[in-house]
Amino acid sequence: MNLSPRITLTRTTRTVAALLSLAALTACGDRSADAAPAGAAAQAPAPTTSFTENGVTVTLSVADWQASKGTLTAVFTPEKKGFHLYSTELPPAGVEGVGRPTAVDVTGVLKSDGKLTAAADVRSISVPGVDAPMPVYPDGPVTTTLPVRADGTGDATVLLGYASCSAKEGCTIPVADHPVHLRLTDDGPTFDTH
Repeated sequence: MNLSPRITLTRTTRTVAALLSLAALTACGDRSADAAPAGAAAQAPAPTTSFTENGVTVTLSVADWQASKGTLTAVFTPEKKGFHLYSTELPPAGVEGVGRPTAVDVTGVLKSDGKLTAAADVRSISVPGVDAPMPVYPDGPVTTTLPVRADGTGDATVLLGYASCSAKEGCTIPVADHPVHLRLTDDGPTFDTH
């Protein structure tokens, strides 16, 4: 196909113009993540902390803090592939003494304002020597959320419990009431860093 010089020049001009427009937009960037719209209050980043104990890393954060209420999120991540956590609905002493529930509780000036929920489906597994089925989450991380409210300012503690197991490698030692400390001020919650 033989194109005349005029058509080739017009297409080239359009291509260059499109590329320059794209470059200009890229240089401007998306500032929506950096600045709140005019008249909107700037949101501080959600306070976050984490710890690792007995084969599981737990990351805690408090989000959507308004009028002394918010959501406490705990993400439980087994360090090894093939490990699962037990359901939040498991009895505190497990089933026939086996397993421990994934648990998040609060004390001090921070109170629960609803039920702990997990963003994972529960499945039942059979464990040798246990007659009843065991409710567990699929292998891998489990995210739990707990609505919370503050009864004033002061100190609060998040108490975490869990146990992780693998069908091939067995179970880690359960963790019960691992404390994570917070301080609640008029500006909201912050995790202790020491």
